Amino acid sequence: MEILMETQTYNYKVVRQFAIMTVVWGVVGMLVGVIAAAQLFAPMLNLSDVGPWFHFGRIRPLHTNAVIFAFGGCGLFATSYYVVQRTCNTRLFGGNFLPAFTFWGWQLVILLAAITLPLGYTQSKEYAELEWPIDILIAVVWVAYAVVFFGTLAKRKIKHIYVANWFYGAFILAVALLHIVNNISIPAGLMKSYPVYAGAIDAMVQWWYGHNAVGFFLTAGFLGMMYYFVPKQAGRPVYSYRLSVVHFWALIFTYMWAGSHHLHYTALPDWTQSLGMVLSLILFAPSWGGMINGIMTLSGAWDKLRTDPILKFLVVSLSFYGMSTFEGPMMSIKTVNALSHYTDWTVGHVHSGALGWVGFITIGSIYYLVPRLFGQKEMYSVKLIEMHFWIATVGVVLYISSMWISGVMQGLMWGALNTDGTLTYSFVESVKDSKPFYVVRFVGGLLYLSGMLIMAYNVLRTVSVGKAVDAEIPSLTQSQHH
Repeated sequence: MEILMETQTYNYKVVRQFAIMTVVWGVVGMLVGVIAAAQLFAPMLNLSDVGPWFHFGRIRPLHTNAVIFAFGGCGLFATSYYVVQRTCNTRLFGGNFLPAFTFWGWQLVILLAAITLPLGYTQSKEYAELEWPIDILIAVVWVAYAVVFFGTLAKRKIKHIYVANWFYGAFILAVALLHIVNNISIPAGLMKSYPVYAGAIDAMVQWWYGHNAVGFFLTAGFLGMMYYFVPKQAGRPVYSYRLSVVHFWALIFTYMWAGSHHLHYTALPDWTQSLGMVLSLILFAPSWGGMINGIMTLSGAWDKLRTDPILKFLVVSLSFYGMSTFEGPMMSIKTVNALSHYTDWTVGHVHSGALGWVGFITIGSIYYLVPRLFGQKEMYSVKLIEMHFWIATVGVVLYISSMWISGVMQGLMWGALNTDGTLTYSFVESVKDSKPFYVVRFVGGLLYLSGMLIMAYNVLRTVSVGKAVDAEIPSLTQSQHH
């Protein structure tokens, strides 16, 4: 009898755990980012007298890992576990143990990152800094995640696989492939290893990984969120199901080949750079196809947009997605890249994607989930969600506009020549002139962090008045009518 009762509810426990930790790690990750931003205009904040642990060079990878893998990762786990159960009409595969293992395993990965990175243990690979024992743990947790997700799909009660699950599935498979291939290394001690690749090949493998971490972790996974939560919050079906299928296949095929655009004007063969550029330009089409599909889902729900701050988060995230996926292909053009490469323009571009697209879609999705996971009709305060939205939006705009201006200025200063061919400006002059923009960027980041703190308070109040609930799985006859 107990087993019968067990199979009649969805497994929301693991969704609740990941949803709460998304908010916690969001606050932590943004806080570390704000500290790193402050260090760039106030070097004394590096605390060099105390020791090397708080130095920008160690704080910065801590920030990127915390925001991408802790905040973004927990958000992806929470939403994918929720969506796959709801759209397949079945409880998560793997009993209670396997989903719980992915939760605790992932938190352990994050904790180990938070300890080892400030201590200076690093592979020095962007987004892949963690040393080999942690990499093995990541692989084990990720394989368990794949087993839970695809196992749930395999035992689905509904024949059709909804498009959000295609995106989540592609993200899970691609991240496993990227992580394992890029991190093949030879251990030389407990916290030291050497990659099996060398020179330009190592750089190419790293940026194949690095760009597809953006393409699959930070894009495909969050498009899974978009295809579920935007229609749900708007109360409208997806604008075009056919477009969503075309969007899926075009995106996952093209993204894989774009990584070499990170290595323009380096030792990489010229044809490889050009190929990366061409495929990056092609990538513009499927990206905008997805954005248009999301925004057009709202046609007929515009009135709701005026009054619903959760919908505002979801829609503005799509605007930022559109903007950053226009900017990315543009920056991959070699002549544009000659100006933008190594400047703050790149930092601005990354953050329009990270704060605007990934941050907003995650925040909107978590605001949708929390009341449902804790038996409430809505969040504790809708006014606070509205407040969060405007504070965060102003923060993002300040952040990226200051970095655009700073970046273009740096590019122009570095390329400026006197009539005799010598450099007009020394590097240090460009650093000095960037300082005011670093202050503005810090203010933008501080606003975004303030928004996360408002969210944390709102979630805390909602959880404290609610109680954990696991929704019943509708019988097949009910779900078919539904």
